[in-house]
Amino acid sequence: MTTASLALPAQRPNALPAIFVGGLLAGSLDLGSAFVTYGAGVPRVIAGGLLGPGAFHGGAGTYALGIALHFFIATSAATVYCAASRRLAFLKEHALVCGLFYGIAVFLTMNLVVLPLSALHVRGPFQLAGLIQGLLVHMFFIGLPISFSVRHFAK
Repeated sequence: MTTASLALPAQRPNALPAIFVGGLLAGSLDLGSAFVTYGAGVPRVIAGGLLGPGAFHGGAGTYALGIALHFFIATSAATVYCAASRRLAFLKEHALVCGLFYGIAVFLTMNLVVLPLSALHVRGPFQLAGLIQGLLVHMFFIGLPISFSVRHFAK
């Protein structure tokens, strides 16, 4: 046997740490930002996307559901970026630029697809200041933590 035949096949890095760390960071930063901007009732509004407007007056269960849904969405966003980075190496190589653009993509997906289809049927028109704030929060608090997490754990 030659040395070449004894070489182990290259292993792919485990995606789970990248997904969970990226999702946890993005979810925490985004939720913290929402608490500062809109107050402590944000998880009930998130739950309202699934349950409808009645969730605004829900109790601890509704509150917990909103937090769980928020982190599910953040982890799902991290999963999509991680899966895409397996095929598109530039997502890892250029994490700064790609993360900023991914944050914009997440913002647009949430505002143009998810929220209109939710039980709250949220649609515009939106205020310019709110749009700018939403874009910046998604770029820096969602896109970047996810892209840097994927880059870090993809080594």
